[in-house]
Amino acid sequence: MTTTDAETDGSTAAAAACHADGPKTAFRPDPAAVTDHDRGIHGYAKQKDAHLKRLRRIEGQIRGLQRMLEEDVYCIDILTQVSASTKGLQSFGLQLLEEHLRHCVADAAVKGPEAIDEKVKEATKAIERMLRT
Repeated sequence: MTTTDAETDGSTAAAAACHADGPKTAFRPDPAAVTDHDRGIHGYAKQKDAHLKRLRRIEGQIRGLQRMLEEDVYCIDILTQVSASTKGLQSFGLQLLEEHLRHCVADAAVKGPEAIDEKVKEATKAIERMLRT
């Protein structure tokens, strides 16, 4: 891609805007703002029933693992089920993390840079824990 191609598709402009020295418009956080998060509404609230259904399915997979051991099922078959259960939990965790970013971090943006930093740090630590597994 040539320089003119990059300028044409806007990617250079987007990158420059992302790393600009400051916002184009003045951001005035309102630390006193009361948001959904302050009211105890979590990012997963809208999907709570779907999340519970998903966790019950994963719980069933874990119970299946117990049954497989009790029935002396071949170890490779059990390991396959362990992998499926692990992937289910990882997928659930990623979805919950996305909801946290969309709701809680966005909520912190209303309150200002310190609140944003706190929520980003919190999310980063959660990601670190997820990656250790």
